[in-house]
Amino acid sequence: MLKMRLTRPSLAMVLAIFVCFIWGETFVSSKVLLSNGLLPSDIFFMRFIIAYVCLLTVSHKCLWAQSFRDEILLLLLGIAGGSLYFLSENMALEYSTASNVSIIVGTTPMSTALLLACFYEEERMSKVQILGSLIAFVGLVLVVLNGQLILHLNPLGDTLAICASLTWAVYSLIIKRLSAGYDAMFITRKVFAYGLITILPWLIFVNPLQTDMKVLLQPVVWGNLVYLGVVASMLCFVLWNWILPRLGVVKATNVVYTQSIFTMAISAVVLHERITLMAIIGALILIAGMVLITIKRGR
Repeated sequence: MLKMRLTRPSLAMVLAIFVCFIWGETFVSSKVLLSNGLLPSDIFFMRFIIAYVCLLTVSHKCLWAQSFRDEILLLLLGIAGGSLYFLSENMALEYSTASNVSIIVGTTPMSTALLLACFYEEERMSKVQILGSLIAFVGLVLVVLNGQLILHLNPLGDTLAICASLTWAVYSLIIKRLSAGYDAMFITRKVFAYGLITILPWLIFVNPLQTDMKVLLQPVVWGNLVYLGVVASMLCFVLWNWILPRLGVVKATNVVYTQSIFTMAISAVVLHERITLMAIIGALILIAGMVLITIKRGR
């Protein structure tokens, strides 16, 4: 009798796809909340508060890092994966189109690969994997465009989108350094804490929280906020921080390409958005690129 055993890299890949499915759905949940009057800053702050409180109940024995240097790195994680990423991406959407921002932020796997290649030889992709990443990006562009062939460039908005892409690459680089000495729950809790702390000046002086309590009490609103906080933030960030050192930062980040497919499919079912032939072809190209990315290293 054959026994099937899921190896750690295989389990990490399955979980990475699961996380990307959830993160792909968050665009739909956020759209529902925005349509009910919440601001992007309201959504970010509330989902991180919910995630931090929930995580604190199960991870509270160790409050500080082992050294001041590591604490600073955790602060940078909170900025790169929390406040700065959120602000740069959402401000980019104010100046540029959603398609532009999605495509530029979609370059994150490539910027992450280039950044890590400068520091870690084991994270360098093979020629086949580089080709796979480029093919997957082409597929992502077609999925995002979804039949629309015209892009309107905006220097400020597009620069902010590039900033969002680079901040997540920096997040991945720091995670690789810290994951050897700290567990995923501790790192994730610190990310939420420092993300909340560093977003406060923006919420106090620039864009104060404005959500009406009556709006928050609506089932569709608090239901989506709880989902974003507990599942999309707490659970998925813990899983992602566990996945990165086991699957490899570059390979894991390349899985992020699949988010666009999940977002497209869920939007079609929930929001009744149309899917064009271009998007379907793009999804197939993206999947082909992902297959090449998963091929074992070989020069």
